[in-house]
Amino acid sequence: MIVAAAALATAPLWVGRFEGAGEPPSPWRVVQISRHVRPTAYRVVDHAVEANADNSMALLARPITIDLAATPILCWRWRIDAPIADADMGKRSGDDYAARVYVAFDMPDSAMSAGTRRRLALARTLFGRDVPDAALSYVWDNSHAVGTRQKSVYTRRAEMIVAETGSTSAGRWVAERADIAADFARAFGDKPGTPIQLALATDTDNTHGHARARFADLHFVGKSEPCAP
Repeated sequence: MIVAAAALATAPLWVGRFEGAGEPPSPWRVVQISRHVRPTAYRVVDHAVEANADNSMALLARPITIDLAATPILCWRWRIDAPIADADMGKRSGDDYAARVYVAFDMPDSAMSAGTRRRLALARTLFGRDVPDAALSYVWDNSHAVGTRQKSVYTRRAEMIVAETGSTSAGRWVAERADIAADFARAFGDKPGTPIQLALATDTDNTHGHARARFADLHFVGKSEPCAP
């Protein structure tokens, strides 16, 4: 029975392993949200992506194809130098994070109201096709308790989830595990959604400061399976 159970285990689906040094490898690409904001700088170093934000914002993103029925759990490791002292996730002027991991979704038109579809179409004329139908954003906040959830101050199509907070773990690697399927269902009322993009970010464009973070070992596993070592 032990052998049979092992044979049924799903291998980790890797979406973020980083080797060498220099520019992040394809299919990762920098997505600049606004042409008027300096982009955050990303580079590969020591088997991780390092993000350096200087009054800046940009995503480092890649497409993904994930079967959430088989592998709903996203695992990753991250570290920050320090949380952003002036951040406040309840205000646009404070909507910055030392680190965030972001999963974007496509949703069928039938799962969204006509008003939502119109607002998304308008957003895409302003910011491009990278605006998703819905998103989950796991953040390293400065003050809110782990597990805090709220809609983004910019759009109700994005759910913010505090995965780490404060400075207690700053300066060291922290391993995370998130149930993407369950979090999406809780955020968007059990409506259907398909993950299409994974992104990393460190942003300081609202608080006009500096921040540095690293991200590594991003992969999906089955609900009852451990994250890979």
